[in-house]
Amino acid sequence: MELTHRYRRTRRNDAIRGLVRETGLSVRDLIYPMFVVEGSGVKREISTMPDNYHVSIDMLVRECETLASLGIPAVNLFGYCEDKDLKGTSSYNDEGLIQRAVRALKKEVPDIYVQTDIALDPYTTTGHDGIVVGDEIVNDETVEVLCKMAVSHARAGVDMVSPSDMMDGRVGAIRDALDEAGFEQTAIMSYSAKYASCFYGPFRGALDSAPRRGDKKTYQMDPANSNEAVKEILMDVEEGADVVMVKPALAYLDIIYKVREHLDVPLAAYHVSGEYGQIMAAAEKGWLDKERAMIESTLAIKRAGADMILTYFAPALARYLRDHPF
Repeated sequence: MELTHRYRRTRRNDAIRGLVRETGLSVRDLIYPMFVVEGSGVKREISTMPDNYHVSIDMLVRECETLASLGIPAVNLFGYCEDKDLKGTSSYNDEGLIQRAVRALKKEVPDIYVQTDIALDPYTTTGHDGIVVGDEIVNDETVEVLCKMAVSHARAGVDMVSPSDMMDGRVGAIRDALDEAGFEQTAIMSYSAKYASCFYGPFRGALDSAPRRGDKKTYQMDPANSNEAVKEILMDVEEGADVVMVKPALAYLDIIYKVREHLDVPLAAYHVSGEYGQIMAAAEKGWLDKERAMIESTLAIKRAGADMILTYFAPALARYLRDHPF
């Protein structure tokens, strides 16, 4: 055969494959979501999310020391609230679970970058991300509470707040509230394009945050829409978001790619619990290789254009990348 180009020449061994590799993957790309509960000495595996745990604050500190030693730069904290009400008032209690967890981490593991979720679903008896009045998830009243929550987390010392609620105008309102309270350096990572997805199921079980009635389709995005994601992200950038996010990740790689093509902003993607669970369940059945699936799926998210990835595989990925530099 007379061929000018033989692309297999650059696939012959690990050395040349590494030299021509287009997409990199590093432990520095990873953010680990963690679930905090009350108590002491608690490290309890989450039944819907194997190898992930409910941890009390003391165990959270120990786990984050390990994460830091692995090179994982950041964690995103979610709190299991036992004191729920209709308006999520526990969310902005300065002595609340997440606020105490942030203070402990900033004191004991100062090098780890701490993000916190800003949404009301773990704190409301309705399980909705916003305040419910009648049959309506009200926008503006919810945003007022989210601002109080963000400022309370900033007082505790958080590095970045992560509003995941999908209320209109909340990024600008939170930015104004933080600045007015003297927290100009507290950053915002907005869940800008968060879809109404079935892939959140295991997470909701971990936090007891599933809606008690109705669904979240009036505020989370329609899975059929892509242009809307760009509009949502543009609005959040204009309102002051430092980082924007697409969630879920694997089922929405086209959205990540589209956003990256349109905008040059720091872009996060959330490899969510259902996507994680699919791989874990198939690996348990022996249907696929867990490590290879973990690497391949994370690479797909990076290749689509994400700068950083929130993933429940973070500790396993960090150990794999330590032993198999990519």
